[in-house]
Amino acid sequence: MNDLHGFHPHSFTVASAESDTLFYSRRPTGPLLDQGAQTAITALYRTLLPEDGNILDLMAGPDSHLPPDMEFDSVIGIGVNAQALDANTRLTDRVVEDINETPDLPLADESMDAALVCDVVPYLRQPVQVFREIARVLQPGGLIIITYGTRFIPQKATALWQALEPDDRGRMLGVLLQRAGFGPVDTGSVTPAPEDMFWKDAVMALTARRPDIL
Repeated sequence: MNDLHGFHPHSFTVASAESDTLFYSRRPTGPLLDQGAQTAITALYRTLLPEDGNILDLMAGPDSHLPPDMEFDSVIGIGVNAQALDANTRLTDRVVEDINETPDLPLADESMDAALVCDVVPYLRQPVQVFREIARVLQPGGLIIITYGTRFIPQKATALWQALEPDDRGRMLGVLLQRAGFGPVDTGSVTPAPEDMFWKDAVMALTARRPDIL
């Protein structure tokens, strides 16, 4: 099956040919999302994540935005920047891997309860393969939570992401998730009040569960 049937052949190409490992080693490790948006993501995680669960943070950075009062059996971070992973105190395990180059996740089948994909979907060059791997490592009924804002890094965001309007980006992600084997996709967004001094970035979110049988 052609994962990207109907998409332009160059939809998921990026402007920079530099490896992600080298590119991100030269950038600040913090998120593009402002503090208000990060707080909104933490609130979402509080309502959706299972207490004492096994959590995967994909393309992780120095902060997984997990609620500080929630405990988990494990939080596994996978990313290209070892320094950023080491700074993330919520991680129980750290894996340095470029999933754009090698989308295979070094995790056992059905070993995770939830997967977090926070503000990184603009940069996925093999999105269906990555989502299919996430589905593989999730337990039946396991949850993927995708969050993102309006800002992105132009050199590394895919061509299609940059060409689409915000609503169309969500619809594209829904198509890709379903092709990877996920069930129905729920979408939502949170927009800050105009008078908020500390929160300017809207947050978009998609969630889907792995079915019992892939």
